Amino acid sequence: MSKYVIGVDFGTLSGRAVIVNVETGEEVATSIYDYPHGVMDEKLPDGTPLGLDWALQHPDDYLEVYANTIPEVMRKSGAKPEEVIGVGIDFTACTVLPVKADGTPLCKLDRFASEPNAWIKLWKHHAAQPEANKLNEIAEKRGEKFLSRYGGKISSEWLIPKIWQTLNEAPEIYAEADRFIEAADWVIWQLTGVEKRNSCTAGYKAIWHKHDGYPSPDFFAALDPRLKNVVKEKLSAEIYPVGTKAGEITEKAAKLTGLKPGTAVAVANVDAHVSVPAVGITTAGKMLMIVGTSTCHMVLGEKEKTVPGMCGVVEDGIIEGFFGYEAGQSCVGDHFQWFVENCCPEEYMKEARDKGMDIHQLLTEKASTLKPGESGLLALDWWNGNRSVLVDVDLTGMLLGATLATRPEEIYRALVEATAYGTRIIIDTFHENGVPVKELYAAGGIAEKNPMIMQIYSDVTNRTIKISGSPQAPALGSAMFGAVAAGRERGGFDSIMEAARVMGKVKEQEYTPNPENVEVYEKLYAEYKILHDYFGRGDNDVMKRLKEIKRYVK
Repeated sequence: MSKYVIGVDFGTLSGRAVIVNVETGEEVATSIYDYPHGVMDEKLPDGTPLGLDWALQHPDDYLEVYANTIPEVMRKSGAKPEEVIGVGIDFTACTVLPVKADGTPLCKLDRFASEPNAWIKLWKHHAAQPEANKLNEIAEKRGEKFLSRYGGKISSEWLIPKIWQTLNEAPEIYAEADRFIEAADWVIWQLTGVEKRNSCTAGYKAIWHKHDGYPSPDFFAALDPRLKNVVKEKLSAEIYPVGTKAGEITEKAAKLTGLKPGTAVAVANVDAHVSVPAVGITTAGKMLMIVGTSTCHMVLGEKEKTVPGMCGVVEDGIIEGFFGYEAGQSCVGDHFQWFVENCCPEEYMKEARDKGMDIHQLLTEKASTLKPGESGLLALDWWNGNRSVLVDVDLTGMLLGATLATRPEEIYRALVEATAYGTRIIIDTFHENGVPVKELYAAGGIAEKNPMIMQIYSDVTNRTIKISGSPQAPALGSAMFGAVAAGRERGGFDSIMEAARVMGKVKEQEYTPNPENVEVYEKLYAEYKILHDYFGRGDNDVMKRLKEIKRYVK
């Protein structure tokens, strides 16, 4: 009898499941389900308007992912419930929600349906920036040692600023919430009936440390006296390592998914982190880029180093026995989508329709004919703020060098190049601070579908890039952890290292640097760094001043 595992990847706009043969690593079937409510950044379902920089989601959408994708991959694959030995999930992080003791989201209670802070704050919810700024200021004044592990700044995207925003804006929600929990852990809770928090999100997004735990109650009291006991009252000091078993499918979850009660469920993980073993990375010095709406950069190190602007370093955070480093860019695919939705002329749209092409394909086709530097354009990739290495969501995008002769494909390519320069800044920063990056790997929709973008990244970074062998790397990685949760006795594996050797994969195709392009991009990158530091490090805060004017006018 064949053995299978299922991985479920909860993304920004959709969830996807993949069912994988444990013995061969073959991905037998895939299913994708778009969230009906998507990202709520303008209003709640009842029409309640949202403020600037809000990004919320609906918990029902996540349950619908389970109810639709898992039965579909079972149907497509022909697998029987008793042949599925384990389930793993990953999630975009930090995505957090307030719940009751039984796991009921507060937004599902009628009396809180119109309160924005009762809903799920998605990873790219940036409205907690004032709280993040104050947290960083207080932590620095107090000399809190945790700050260096996060590149010197805690992001507004992370757990504590989001909780603090709730306390400041809706104290009744804070008081009513028995728990604030990562959506990753919440969806596992829905499968197993037990609350178990994973070490990955705790370490990277909640200021938790394997040896030191959370910051002290005194620190939280320094933020706000009402937060003094936030860990004890609203979180949990019990953190479970990735790769361990969270529990088993309950009778209720079996009815939702069609899986057999008692099926092993892995502790939750983060989408980018879980993808590292999915491409076979189990040693130091290899960076994986998950290139999608945003980009996460993951690299394993053998020692704990302080890297300015990193999103975090967590011992055993990705692979047991290594220090897992994370950095990222908060605007990549979103960047390109913004352009086609707002700046692409109808004549291009018509041409794409006539050719039976997606507009991105047409722009890529046209942009591919351009040489590096030919357009005379240079852009900053901060349309959704800067995650690394500046850690500043109040930075905004910029395009330099446009003329009346500038064409859409030239702008499109300049935006692509800007994201490549942003990745280069991250790689250089790691290198300069004792975390070598010797090899590059890429996964995600853009890496899978767009050779031009990957070639530009190879040329800008001057490194060969290997591409994930799976179009669903996070879901594959989650399935691998599901196999580890099941263990060898059930037909799985005893470690993620073993799973990676059998199930991890990359394509034979690689992208290698073009020496002529590298030479030109070195010059363009030098100019990018000047703009990066001038607008990003305080020499000219015009971007922030413009945002303040925008807030004042609204």
